[in-house]
Amino acid sequence: MNGFPAKDLILLFLLNFIQYIDIIEASTQQFVTCGSALKLINTDYRVRLHSHDVKYGTGSGQQSVTGTEVQEDINSHWQVKAATGKSCVRGEPIKCGSTIRFEHVETKKNLHSHLFSSPLSGNQEISCYGNDGEGDSGDNWIVICSGDNWRRDDSVMLKHADTQMYLAVSGRTFGRPINGQMEVVGLHSSTGAVHWQSAEGVYLHAPNAAERHMHQEAHTEL
Repeated sequence: MNGFPAKDLILLFLLNFIQYIDIIEASTQQFVTCGSALKLINTDYRVRLHSHDVKYGTGSGQQSVTGTEVQEDINSHWQVKAATGKSCVRGEPIKCGSTIRFEHVETKKNLHSHLFSSPLSGNQEISCYGNDGEGDSGDNWIVICSGDNWRRDDSVMLKHADTQMYLAVSGRTFGRPINGQMEVVGLHSSTGAVHWQSAEGVYLHAPNAAERHMHQEAHTEL
């Protein structure tokens, strides 16, 4: 299957199996953690961050990123990983203020931004970029939240590290071939539709001290 490593095939199986129901072991996990595969819902427009193998017809021509109202679509799952060139231990909570990446589970490309204009509103384009989870610094996002760690029920903002733009939904909708899906953009201001909350997915638990040591020896960082 597309040459995916075994751990990725297991993750894809779980996500397809549960669709939009958390696995039992994850139901008590309070935090968004390294390695978790989740959906992100925009709290203003109630659409889930989404991507698919459809390229923009303008701008960068890279894989498009949209917002969808469909809850159960497998193409809305993103795996939380460390910043480009960094690593984090699976299951460890993501700290507020930390820099991370989101890898699109189905296509193995990273949530990305750069100095291109978005196709509908002329804001900054958001795309998916890279191969097998490897891209560049344009894949890095800063988690802006209150407290020490990103809690699952928190409303957070995601700020693009390279351009300082906030991940947002413009409110405009596409026609064919992605009819009805909303445009996802980067905004200068934090006063727009820039708030996101983690939703359905597979949330990994933080390891205890012994498990953490085993994780580090086994090089399971992301």
